[in-house]
Amino acid sequence: MNLIQAIEERKSIRGFLDRPVPGPTIQKILHTARWSPSGVNLQPWRVEVAMGRTLVALRTRLTALAGAGEPKNPDYQFYPDTWKEPYLGRRRATGFGLLEAMGIRSDDAEARRQAFLANYSFFGAPVALLLFMDRSMGQGAWMDMGMFFQTVMLTAHAHGLGSCPQAAVADYPDAVRELLHVDHQYILLGCLAMGYPDPQAKANTLRTSRLEVEQFAVFHE
Repeated sequence: MNLIQAIEERKSIRGFLDRPVPGPTIQKILHTARWSPSGVNLQPWRVEVAMGRTLVALRTRLTALAGAGEPKNPDYQFYPDTWKEPYLGRRRATGFGLLEAMGIRSDDAEARRQAFLANYSFFGAPVALLLFMDRSMGQGAWMDMGMFFQTVMLTAHAHGLGSCPQAAVADYPDAVRELLHVDHQYILLGCLAMGYPDPQAKANTLRTSRLEVEQFAVFHE
């Protein structure tokens, strides 16, 4: 698989096979991802790999908090306070597209709730990579973390694995830090649910669209 193929094929996976991912495979993925670029080679990423009993504990705790409607306390604000076009339309298209792919009616409140809570159980993935960054980092390091996220996802795809970048897990960073014994100095940016894609999972049929180059790029000569 070449790089262009990996970039164009990769998509968010929200349904995984009940098949463990070997630890050495995760090691190989991170061994490659460590070559991601970062400003002055800061390499600000910290990764906590949750599997087995640790992952079960995380699922249980996060699902309980979200299910009970506990107030969220993320370390940072991911989305804007006020949505405007064209971003609001894109957000809605993705949300409604996912519900349609899963066969969930927009008026089925309980099914929508269960689909939302699936975020906090990592969509049943056998591995979750929790990504942290030191609070002392400046804004440029956020770009570094984005490049690292992308490199991990592409490398996982090259190894036959699927992944889903998740911001929802960062809604309850204190609970995650407590369970993983991570110091408060590190902020939780999100996680990557990872495993072997389930070809029968309806959610995995969703393929979101992308803008044409002419819609986002201006060439100056």
